[in-house]
Amino acid sequence: MAKLLIATHNLGKLKEFAEFFMGTPFELVSLSDLGIDLDVDETGTTYAENATLKATTYAGLSGLSTLADDSGLEVDGLGGEPGVRSARYAGEDASDDDRIAFLLQKLNNVAREQWTARFRCVIALAWPDSPIELYEGQCEGIITDRPRGAKGFGYDPLFYLPELGKTMAELPFDEKNRISHRGRAAMKVVEELKERKWHW
Repeated sequence: MAKLLIATHNLGKLKEFAEFFMGTPFELVSLSDLGIDLDVDETGTTYAENATLKATTYAGLSGLSTLADDSGLEVDGLGGEPGVRSARYAGEDASDDDRIAFLLQKLNNVAREQWTARFRCVIALAWPDSPIELYEGQCEGIITDRPRGAKGFGYDPLFYLPELGKTMAELPFDEKNRISHRGRAAMKVVEELKERKWHW
């Protein structure tokens, strides 16, 4: 069984990717499994640049095929912020609660009809001796005025899905994975690998 490194320290992401790749002939390993504690500086200006930077760096360190993603929340009334700075929007050491509070503060003087938003994700795959591959997914929604739900992480409790009547953090795990930006990007990866009969 081929090993595939999931290049994140985020336990929520690791759990999601384990679900996405269930039933595939890949043994998923994490940075922690390999004793890698390096944090890559996300100096890119796009999700693709940051995902590529992480995938290539960790592939070089581990010698393994590596999957990395970069994702963010884009709020229309804030000109697309926080975007690629989503994790650092409220400061480098901010908690999820800090980020949520900061985002709501930024929206204080923004008309509610401009609280439309999307989650966007780009996955980069670094295979041995092959060019980087990129896959994108996004999910449209609306920012709520208070957090709801405890099942997600990051901005999930603020991200309301009108067609489901729930925030991302109120969805069962399998339902979130099916409709989320990361889930949509990951399913593109899985489908592409199936087309190749799992070879690269």
